[in-house]
Amino acid sequence: MTIPIFYTISDDFTPYLAVSVSSLVKHASPEKDYTIIILHQGLSPANQQALAAYEKDKVKIEFRQLDDQLFAQIQNKKGNYLRADFFTLSIFYRLFIPELFPEYDKAVYIDADTVVNADIAGLYQTEMGNNLVAACHDQSIHYIEPLQTYIRDCLGIDPDKYVNSGVLVMNCQAMRDEGFVDKFLQLLSTYQFNSIAPDQDYLNEICSGRIKLLDPRWDAMPNDFDPEMTSPYLIHYNLFYKPWHFEEVKYGSYFWQAAKETPFYKDLQKQLAAFSDQDRKEELAKMQSMVDMVGKILHDPQNWFHVKQEIKVTL
Repeated sequence: MTIPIFYTISDDFTPYLAVSVSSLVKHASPEKDYTIIILHQGLSPANQQALAAYEKDKVKIEFRQLDDQLFAQIQNKKGNYLRADFFTLSIFYRLFIPELFPEYDKAVYIDADTVVNADIAGLYQTEMGNNLVAACHDQSIHYIEPLQTYIRDCLGIDPDKYVNSGVLVMNCQAMRDEGFVDKFLQLLSTYQFNSIAPDQDYLNEICSGRIKLLDPRWDAMPNDFDPEMTSPYLIHYNLFYKPWHFEEVKYGSYFWQAAKETPFYKDLQKQLAAFSDQDRKEELAKMQSMVDMVGKILHDPQNWFHVKQEIKVTL
């Protein structure tokens, strides 16, 4: 049995993905088979070669360049912004995995800004039952009241059930059976909701009631509130807490320990040193931009919550 693990990437994110892949391979069991599939829309041959170097016995690395036409209907839509940054198409790749890879009944998806500290087989072996996905609470926004308001009053979702889409176990067969991709495209084309985290919001909405909550150690995130978890299985440098931008980021030591085992270590150190105080100020301002969007979306008559109330059914 092969354990499929998916990443999505843009070319400039290769150094961070190398850290994640290197850490994943380091903890992979020699008794299991793994296939890492990297989804992209243009990855340079040099960067493909750098990532392919982590392939070893029992760990296969594949690259899949995605067809522009598949995504034509989700480009240039109102509200397609990713956590206060401009819309990037790659955030939606994960939603298409069940349809693009019908050979897999189950798969793991991981964001590239991660470090893996345990055998990813432990995540893959999660018993799914009738659930469509398994994921962790989004701890990066759990203590930020305006974003809790967004989840509760703009999306109409219980904040305690709202999950992060950066680490997923996907019940691919069930998602195909439920027509997950068709529902996503229908929602996107019909309503074009203004959204703070488009991929994550659609996933939470469509899978509502069929999401299994994972041990939070599978998606440990830096924030300004919780103490560090003991022995996290996977670190996810979500939102703006990037150790290559800020010193003393929570869980940052895990990143730099893993980075030392890649050829990008010195470049990453230089990137941190070159990131100016002004750069950091602008990066932190993005969180405020997210918060500022909440008021606008809250009073939008076409937000998720209002539309669900109007049509009296779950979307």
